[in-house]
Amino acid sequence: MEIQLLNDIVIIFGLSVAILLLCHRLRIPALVGFLVTGALAGPYGLGLVQSQHEVEILAEVGVILLLFTIGIEFSFKRLLEIRKAVLLGGSLQVVLTTAGVYAGARALDLPANEAIFFGFLFSLSSTAIVLRLLQKSGEIDSPHGRTSLGILVFQDVVIVPMMLLTPLLAGEAGNINEFLLAFAVKAGGVMVVVFAGAKWFVPRLLRQSARTRSREIFLLTIVTLCLAVAWLTSSVGLSLALGAFMAGLVISESEYSHYALGNILPFRDVFTSFFFVSMGMLFDTALIISRPVEVALLVAAILVLKAAVAAAVSLVLRYPVRTSVLTGLALCQVGEFSFILSKVGLEYGLLEGRYHLFLAVSVLTMAATPFIMEAAPRVADLASRIPLAGRIGRKRGKGEPAVKADLERHLVIIGLGVNGSNVAQTARITGIPYVCIEISPDLARAARARGEPVFHGDASQENVLEHVRIEAARVVVVAINDPAAARRITSIVHHLNPGACLIVRTRYVQEVKELRSLGADEVIPEEFETSVEIFSRVLSRYLVPRDEIEKLIAQVRTDGYKMFRNLSSEATPLMDLKRYFPDADLITVRLDENAPLAGKTLAEFQLRKKHGVTVMAIRRGESTITNPGADVVLRPADILYLIGAPDLLAKVRALFSGA
Repeated sequence: MEIQLLNDIVIIFGLSVAILLLCHRLRIPALVGFLVTGALAGPYGLGLVQSQHEVEILAEVGVILLLFTIGIEFSFKRLLEIRKAVLLGGSLQVVLTTAGVYAGARALDLPANEAIFFGFLFSLSSTAIVLRLLQKSGEIDSPHGRTSLGILVFQDVVIVPMMLLTPLLAGEAGNINEFLLAFAVKAGGVMVVVFAGAKWFVPRLLRQSARTRSREIFLLTIVTLCLAVAWLTSSVGLSLALGAFMAGLVISESEYSHYALGNILPFRDVFTSFFFVSMGMLFDTALIISRPVEVALLVAAILVLKAAVAAAVSLVLRYPVRTSVLTGLALCQVGEFSFILSKVGLEYGLLEGRYHLFLAVSVLTMAATPFIMEAAPRVADLASRIPLAGRIGRKRGKGEPAVKADLERHLVIIGLGVNGSNVAQTARITGIPYVCIEISPDLARAARARGEPVFHGDASQENVLEHVRIEAARVVVVAINDPAAARRITSIVHHLNPGACLIVRTRYVQEVKELRSLGADEVIPEEFETSVEIFSRVLSRYLVPRDEIEKLIAQVRTDGYKMFRNLSSEATPLMDLKRYFPDADLITVRLDENAPLAGKTLAEFQLRKKHGVTVMAIRRGESTITNPGADVVLRPADILYLIGAPDLLAKVRALFSGA
């Protein structure tokens, strides 16, 4: 029996592999490869895929899993931190974009109701594409990443009233007040259920699933929670994606969030590929060939308008020019929920004769997004060099410290995330004079409330750095999540104060070489510093002398973490650990009450001389006796740490047992 959907899946995957390999060689983003795959396999291309509706369903599952994983990596606390971006930023972006599109559509003689509807369509951006690219680049926690996420969350909610208003725009007014009341009641009920579940039900369910030690049970529990919450939100008119995001937030509050994320990632990647392929299937190549100029102008107009509006909104939120430009360029495409809304408009006759043009323009903006976001840091750097750019989006905050003219040999901390805040706390405890620069107005305000000497501004601007007397600083710490900004700040700080010790934190080791070339004295990559901390503790457990451990750590850092990056089995070891414990084990034994050693001293039994075993330490109650002397009397219930050859340790066990 032939299964058409299975045939289509094989075609999609096979074609995707071939196109993605070609894209990899040409250094074209994989997302574009998936769109090309859809265009070739879809009805406007070679017509290879017959089950287009089923592929769209799989695509929806991909969006659900993508938003679910993003919710897991996020948290309710972090969502509250970006509430201004959600409420103020999101509403301004939707209203201003709708107004801009309305004005342009009216200039092209479109009726007012159709112009408003097109404003709705083009005001939405692609949650799936933007967050996927931000995740891949590690910028989801950057200021522009958080702002983009906040605006996208608002867009996922606002599509509901847009769909409710569509019949009114078509002149088919119903009992809208009664419907809105019912919607508000159902939505409120769902929110109560979700938040109550997050606090009481979900943690217990996950704990019980984890206790079974069954990967299958845990995975099914996670997927069921995700789909159940998505279904709940969908049943009251909210989007599936928003429900999945909320489900992720619920699980993020539990201790099993990382385990859940690791289990769901492979499924997310597979199903998300269906989303991008399904978007590519909407691409009508014949329309592009027949009306190339019109399509190109519309694509350019939408990209420019949406980028300008989102950037302006970011400025209203008091972010600097660079962050605002990055936010604008991230949100300049048309979103996947616009396609859902367009089908509603098509039913009510608001897209007569323009539906395929809308689809072509929208897909092209999506295809352009990876290239735009890749070029965004360079564009943002150029924009930030505009005269007075450093003053735009920045006002002196309430309680912001005044500049001290006599500030000398101080510490400058750029970025008040977890790392920056820890450095600031250490500086405060040790009495080191310091000042901080934070680009997020909300984080800056919260830090000032804690008494931190923090300035709100973009540290990639020379005038902001000069404001904290960077030229007189002794040490500068760069602890931000934006790799491009970190490079620019490093270059400027080195230019303004070559004598300062410049320490830069980065997430990835491939940034180390370039940051050093730009003037950084120390570059600390998080991904390998964690490994350094782990192996240093492992070596200490194997009783390797501390000076040898420090020597190894220094050598690893001096070599640019080459030991971790070179996984070849032929790599030469940096030190031979076997010389510290050749054929030796370290074990612990408890001394029984009737054991031969109970009440005796170590000297009486001469463990080292007669049995070849050494007592390294004795744990007695809450205290520990390290390197015990020969006159130490052993007591029942003592825990002894013994080192020696495995066969010798086995022989002496009887001395500690009362059996």
